[in-house]
Parts: sequence; structure tokens; C-alpha cells
Amino acid sequence: MNGLDPRWTSMRLLWTKRSILGLIGWVCIWLLSGVPAFAQAISTEVKPAASIALNTAQIVSHPQGPIDRQELEAFLDNFFTQQMADLHIPGAVFALVKDGKPFFAKGYGYANLEKQIPASPDKTLFRLASVSKLFATTAVMQLVEQGQINLHEDINHYLTRFQVAETYAAPVTLDNLLTHTGGFDERFIGIAARNTASIAPLADYLAQRMPPRVMPPGSIISYSNHGIALVGYLVETIAGLPFAQYVDEYILQPLRMRHSSFLQPLPSYLAPDLAVGYAYKHGRYQPLPPYFVNDAPAGALKATATDISHFMIAHLQNGQYDQTQVLQAKTIQEIHRQHFTHHPRLPGWAYGFSERFQNGQRAIEHGGTDPGFASLLFLLPEQNLGFFVAYNNHQDELREQLVKQFLDRYYPVSIAAPSAQLSKNQRRMNYFIGSYRYNRYSHKTLEKIAPVLFKAPTSAPEIHIKATSDGILILEPHSFRRDRSPRRAIGQVDSVLSTQAGAQPNVNSGVPFSATQPNQLVEVDSLLFQWLGGPLVAFREDNQGHITHLFIGADAFEKLAWYETTAFQTQLLGGCILIFLLTCIRQGSKFLSFWLSYSATHSSCFRMKDHLTIHHFGSILPTVISTLNLSFLGGLFLLLLFSNLYEFAYGITLGILGLLYIPALSIGCTSTAIILILITWNRPYWSGLRRWYYLTIVFTSYSFLWSLSYWNLLGFQF
Repeated sequence: MNGLDPRWTSMRLLWTKRSILGLIGWVCIWLLSGVPAFAQAISTEVKPAASIALNTAQIVSHPQGPIDRQELEAFLDNFFTQQMADLHIPGAVFALVKDGKPFFAKGYGYANLEKQIPASPDKTLFRLASVSKLFATTAVMQLVEQGQINLHEDINHYLTRFQVAETYAAPVTLDNLLTHTGGFDERFIGIAARNTASIAPLADYLAQRMPPRVMPPGSIISYSNHGIALVGYLVETIAGLPFAQYVDEYILQPLRMRHSSFLQPLPSYLAPDLAVGYAYKHGRYQPLPPYFVNDAPAGALKATATDISHFMIAHLQNGQYDQTQVLQAKTIQEIHRQHFTHHPRLPGWAYGFSERFQNGQRAIEHGGTDPGFASLLFLLPEQNLGFFVAYNNHQDELREQLVKQFLDRYYPVSIAAPSAQLSKNQRRMNYFIGSYRYNRYSHKTLEKIAPVLFKAPTSAPEIHIKATSDGILILEPHSFRRDRSPRRAIGQVDSVLSTQAGAQPNVNSGVPFSATQPNQLVEVDSLLFQWLGGPLVAFREDNQGHITHLFIGADAFEKLAWYETTAFQTQLLGGCILIFLLTCIRQGSKFLSFWLSYSATHSSCFRMKDHLTIHHFGSILPTVISTLNLSFLGGLFLLLLFSNLYEFAYGITLGILGLLYIPALSIGCTSTAIILILITWNRPYWSGLRRWYYLTIVFTSYSFLWSLSYWNLLGFQF
């Protein structure tokens, strides 16, 4: 839905394991989980010392930029023709501004395939998803410069309808919200509405569905739609106007953006010009149904490319478009400068804009992805240039390729391969090894399982880091798809690993870089590493000297404990499934044997009565437990297999709700089994083998339930 970046994106199935337990687990949850797996290594906690000297890549920039409209058009025509065909994108629009003026705009393909309506930069509205957040940022910064709200004040001082929970000592501020460092959890269920009647008022929606705080504010970037929706609600509260009305009166109208609106539904004079969103499935384009969002400030904007060019000009011209000043110059400068980064040498966040360091340029940008739509607003403030692209298929790849090819063409760089003298300190490199998970996932609700589902709306891939005896770290980003990356930096990892494969190592450096293995990281400073000819990555440690995070671009990956990894959880699940299946098969064979030997005699009745004793009740309890657990897993598998996972944006389904009762029954039966063990343990019919069998089932069931608890599948956590 709205402004996912990458709420609606997912990762692919890459799980393969040689052990029989892992194999059975894979077979049983193949389509359910699509789980990536990595061998888990337990790190030796040793503090690193600066022992590697690396001459980083020398970047020589030749800033030129497009100067000829015809040459730019030829480049773009070729680009869009190829990319739209390869990625099955029906229509696109592009607009570029330079030196305070529109420079070029053009439409490609169709806004509506069925009616053969061409995409027009002046007329066609596209859903801009998270590009909407830049308007929420602009709106609230107008109030900041008027002195109506303080960037560093506790936002609870301005909230009247509800309060943000005081989970941590430090309060959440507007500065935190605009840099996505508020520390809020991720939440997807219920974020959308099927029709206008179902749209919740912004205040009501946030009061009921605001995610909990799971990190101290100002510590880690974790992209949050709800955080920016809260910014929009602050605008409503302080200005006393609905957010859509405020933006229209104080931003859209002054900038003459007459074909743009946050209203849901669109006004009647704009609705016919809204492009149709498509998905390409089974060899044909499938139009997607209309939808509405509850967190409107984070992603409800629909606009034309020409209108967005006015907005870009205002941001590049110190807040002014034509003769209209929507923000003061100092406010624009404050918005555009970096306000948070995980490391001084990594990109971070300005207010509302994310940073990108590429080809010797500092860009600020924001992308948007909704079902059937994708967009990107990209500014080079130092070059006084910006461009906007939007299209009606949610493929991230086109906009990423556009940035790369545009910068390579108009701002090329020369990169020299790095050289280094490496310390062969294997123990020191073990400090970093392990599995890391992208931190934008739900920690507190059942949505936590979404990242390991095939074609799930959200994605939190894991990457694994190994160390070589040569003092090099090996990054293995095999758990996500390049065209389904949840954020740009994750896609950039894959891009680096593919584009750098042809890079030539510095043969005089003595460093064993491999041209066929570009996923090598070399330490350039304490906790700071660099790819061969590629970008920097950084690590963070806690007060005890333990590595807690890996940072790629502006994105954060949490280091996982061994039991938190998808690999371990999958193996555990596979082992549990195997034991539950064997238990059911064993009991089934006994039951079949009983009925085959059954005869219609009085003695048979006595035999059936014997099976009603507490001993025999206890003997079938493991089968009941196993059946319940397998039923839950099988039911979940079938529901997710035959469900459109995007439907969860409208709320929890009745099928999932019903399934959640089964683990509660399993807990009851497993607890009963323990009581029976205590009552009957010393009875003569308990052989040693039987005792171990019974304990194994109980232990396995509790292990299975613990795994469900880890994924927030115990109870009704949504």
C-alpha cells in the first residue's frame, strides 16, 4: 500500500540444507516460509584494533549534467524503451529541473492499457506512495519556522487525542520522526482500507494502531510510515486543519500544483486522470483494484510529474517557486542537511530525505512503492538539479537503474582499485561474523513471520558474514531478491556484488582480492569496512564491546543470536515436524493394528475398556499434541498459500484468527502431559524407553511452542 519503501516487497526462497531435519523442514514449509538459510557461526567476542591500512578508492568527478535537451531525450528514450520492456512496465513519466527551471518532461507508454490512454507528465496522476512524506515534512517545517512546534521538544506536548508511550527515558521528538529514529516497531496489518467508508480518521487510526516503541529514540534508523503519519497528525493538531486541506492551501496551491491531491477519493476533476496500477503475471498485465490508506500523510499523494517539478524547484531554489516563497531559505537548508547517520562516513537522513553518496555526488531523495506503482524524487542540491520518475508497476529496479545510468552518463567518476596491507588476525575477524537481519520488521506482532514468507508484503532479509584467514570479511547477501529489496541500500549490496565482479584487483597490494568474489570487505578503520571498489559499511558495538549492528548505506541490520537466525528456527521446526509425524504414524499404526485384530466378542469390550484408563489416555496424548501442532502448521501453510498476503493490509483474516486458538489447545495438552508424567512416572507399565519417548514429545512440543512464541504466533498479537 502506501509508501512502503519496501512495505510491499519481499524476498525469495533460498533454503537448502543437507541434513535430513533441515530437508524435512524445507519440504513442510516451502511455500509457507521461503526461508533463507545460512550456516550460523558463533563469534569470538574480541575487540578489534586498527591493524589494516587501506588506500580508499580515488574518485575523480567530472560534473557536467545534461546541457542538451535533445541528447537527454535520446538517452531517456533508449532507457525507458529497454527498461519498460524488460520489467513489464506499461507507462512512465519523467521530469527534470535544472537551475530553477523545468528542463525536460516526457511520458512513455500508457497510463491505462485497456483504454489506450498515454502517460502524460502534465495530465496523468500517479500514486506517489512514500514520496508523500516529503510534503508532510515540508508542511511541518512551515510550522517550525513559525515557532508553533519545536523540533527537539517531546511530541507528547502537542498531542491531545492520545500520547506516545513513555517506553524509554528519552522522549520522541519531531527531529526523531523526520529522520526515522523514533524507535517505533513496524506494523502492516490494518494500514489500508477497501473503500472510503472504511478509512479511519487519522487521529483514531494512530490512537489505535500506533506501533510500540522498541528502540531508544535517536539511536537507530528504522523507516516508519507511522512515524511520518504522526508528523501529519501534528500538522492537523497545530494548524487546526485536516492534513489534506492544509497541504492543499499552503503547499499545492502556492506552488500551482493543480493536478495533485492527498484527498481520498480524488476530486472528480482529477479522478479520471489517475493512472491504473498493474502487476505482470502469467504473461499478461493485470490491473489492480483501487485502494485507500489510513496513514495518509505517509503515502496518499497523487500527482503529475509536472506538478512535482514545481515542488523540486522550490526545494532547489531556497523555498521559492516563481514568485512564491513556501519556506525560508534557512529552513530549506535545515531540511536538506544531514541530521542523523550511523557513521560519519556513511549516508544518513536529512529531514524527510534520505541521502545517497554515488559518483562523487551527494544526493537527497525519496522513493515510493505501492501495489502497481513506484516513484522516485531525486535531488542534487549542489548541482541545482533534480528529477522525478513515476510508473505503474511496482518494480524498484527501473528507478535504481535510472539513477545509476544517469549519474554514470552525466557525472562520471574514475575509480582506482583499493590497496591494503592486511592483518591475518583470524580471531579478530571472528568478532564480526554472524547473521544480521534488516531491522525494519515487526518485533511485537505476528507480522514478524512475514519476512520469511514467499511473496510477503514486507521483507527483512538476513545476510551472513564470514571471515577468511587473510583478514577479509565475506558478505553473503543471498536471502533477498534484487528487484524486491526492502530499501535501496540492500539492493545496492547486490548491485555492488554484481557490478564489481569485473573489477581488477591491485596486484601490488598483496591483498588477495578475487575478481570473481567481489563480496569482500576490508577494514579501513575501526569498525569501518569497504567493498572492493565499492561503498563503505560500518559496524556498531555496545558498551560491553559486542557487535550489535551492521550498517549498509542508511540501513541497519541487527546482529542475531544463534537461536534467532532463520537457519536455526527452520532446523528446529524441521526436527519438530519430523517427531510429530513419527508420533502420528506410530499411533496410527497401533490404532490400525487394534482394529484389524478386533473381533465381536465380550473380551473385545473389556479390551476397549482397558484403553480408557489413565495410562492409555496418557499414551494417546502425545498423538493429540502432535496432531494439534501439525494442524496449526498445515492450516497456516494452506491459508497463506491460497491467500493474497496484501489482504492483511485491510486487517487480520478470520482464518488466521481461528488458527491462533490451536496453539492455546496445544499448550493445555502439553501441560496436561507433564501432569500425567508426574502422576504415573513410577507406575510399573512405564518402561525406560517409554519414559524417554514421552519426555521427547513434551520437550519437542515446548520447543515448537517456543518457536511460535518467537514469531509472536502464541496468543493474539496483531
